[in-house]
Amino acid sequence: MKPTRFESAIILIDNKNSEDINTYQVHGLEISKELLYSQRMSQKLLQFEPHASEELQIAARAQHICRWKIARDEYPMDRVGYLKWRETLKKMHADLAADILKEVGYDAEFIDRVSFLIHKKLIKKDDGSQTLEDVICLVFLEYYFEEFAEKHNDDKVIDILQKTWVKMSEKGHDAALKISFSEKSMSLIKQAIA
Repeated sequence: MKPTRFESAIILIDNKNSEDINTYQVHGLEISKELLYSQRMSQKLLQFEPHASEELQIAARAQHICRWKIARDEYPMDRVGYLKWRETLKKMHADLAADILKEVGYDAEFIDRVSFLIHKKLIKKDDGSQTLEDVICLVFLEYYFEEFAEKHNDDKVIDILQKTWVKMSEKGHDAALKISFSEKSMSLIKQAIA
């Protein structure tokens, strides 16, 4: 049976992300870092919002498409450099996703919506953008936070947690507090959100 446009888009996004030479070990298997991230995004989205639109599902899957191609150190290592890097990445992710969506036959309106979501426009005002932001934060907290916390001092970790918390909705906060954290991480989270 021929795959649907949606299935074809997901396959093409995964093919791009599987080119990432940076890898993670999961259950003894080596998997491309961005492929793993995109799969975690899809899984978390459907747990958090089971009726997510196709546009939102594709935006979640393509959130970091080919992220490794633009390295952080290509920009000044300060706040301005970081924000410029993030904006450049969003544009690349949206453009790559748009090319894939055109290739599999989606119309301009659908593609524009996916680009809007990948750029995370109007967070707090647009339900789709807010849901995507919640899922990004939840994936970070569940899969990457403890690794991040080990590499930084508590003050920096608390600062990042506070910034993450502000971006999330109440529904996101509820989901975050159901994640199983180590005692140390839970203590940092409680300090951050106190």
